[in-house]
Amino acid sequence: MKINFVSIFPNLIAPYFEDSILKRAIDRGIVEISFINPRDFSENRYRKVDLPLIGGGAGMLMTIQPLVDALNSIEEESRIIALSPTGKKFTQKDAIRFAKFDSITLISGRYEGVDERIVECCIDEVISIGDYILTGGEVASLVVADATIRNLEGVLGNSESLEGESFENYLLESPNFAKPVDGVPSIYLSGNHKKVGELRNRLSELKTQFFRPDLYQKYQIYQKGKR
Repeated sequence: MKINFVSIFPNLIAPYFEDSILKRAIDRGIVEISFINPRDFSENRYRKVDLPLIGGGAGMLMTIQPLVDALNSIEEESRIIALSPTGKKFTQKDAIRFAKFDSITLISGRYEGVDERIVECCIDEVISIGDYILTGGEVASLVVADATIRNLEGVLGNSESLEGESFENYLLESPNFAKPVDGVPSIYLSGNHKKVGELRNRLSELKTQFFRPDLYQKYQIYQKGKR
């Protein structure tokens, strides 16, 4: 899989891939990371990529020409995704879906975002990581990339690591324990994998109901649909 980051500050993104699981995924050839800076495509002598808003208003807007030319430089077929607080909220299901593409391109907005005409002509979908405002889209792009990459085959050392995680089937992950064993439910120590699995599922339900009642409602609807 290839992930293209479109950003005027690629140095904010690159260090994240220099260690740990994501670095190993790159070293193994599971994922390729590419950076595209719209400034490199600006026809302005000062490499400007922003202009004031038409009609007035505070702030500046990322302009059409540099961004469109940056996107046109991508040679492979790629899913174009813009990060914006106006977008659909990003979920684990989106991460799993994105992992099925051979290439995705993440646009990190700056200033007051991007010209709306870019959204209409060049972007496949707009994603938000939450109802709050960041200084730029680089952090949001990293969230989407990280969540997506870990769903690629071979990235996690144990494929079972993806099973039973939070948000799978609308449930939070069940409580986990390590030594010492004081305070650990006795069933966890019984060696009976069936009973352990049943307890984990029940604890997932209770945890979701308590911490995320909104998610628990979706889980109940999901369960009814299975019957």
